Amino acid sequence: MINPLPIKLIVVPAFILSALTLGAGPSLAAGSHGGGHGKEAKESGHMQGGHMKDNHMKGGHMKGGHGHDFDFGEPGKASEVSRTVEIVMKENFYEPEEIEVKAGETIRFKITNKGELVHEFNLGTSAMHAVHQKEMMMMVDHGVLEADKINHHMMKMDMGGGKTMEHDDPNSVLLEPGKSGEIIWKFSKTAGLDFACNVPGHYDAGMMGDIHFK
Repeated sequence: MINPLPIKLIVVPAFILSALTLGAGPSLAAGSHGGGHGKEAKESGHMQGGHMKDNHMKGGHMKGGHGHDFDFGEPGKASEVSRTVEIVMKENFYEPEEIEVKAGETIRFKITNKGELVHEFNLGTSAMHAVHQKEMMMMVDHGVLEADKINHHMMKMDMGGGKTMEHDDPNSVLLEPGKSGEIIWKFSKTAGLDFACNVPGHYDAGMMGDIHFK
């Protein structure tokens, strides 16, 4: 008599299921827009998600975990704004996908989410985005962030070690479908900067844009 082969159960971690849920549907369908930045970034080393340590991100949104020091600029004053740049977010791309700025320039970014999912506009380096993606995954795991909804009342909950996720840093705005927001930023550094959506799955699907300095 031949003994039956043992049956192995494969358990999929909850955070993987969450990422797949957020990245499914129209978000992945639009992922190739703009030349597939996310895939190219990973292949070229632009996205360094598995190698960044938390202390590489000085502008993190996680209260109790990071400060608000930025080496590429600072929150700008409305009285010093030289021009306004309008940004539209959809699945999974920005319009426009490239921005030109000057060192020392103060810009008002007016951001509108015209997509069907929650999206983010975040100014930062690839290292900062990599760290923030882990924080955004924590928001998903704790039920703060859903595919098309932000549970604002949960943003001050303790997510471990006294950390909360209020997502209120001056270099970033997180918007539900149909919502608008703005960032006023004074640029000081002229290299290694871009803008991206760090909602799980969106960066990998290509939701990022380039910042060129004149």
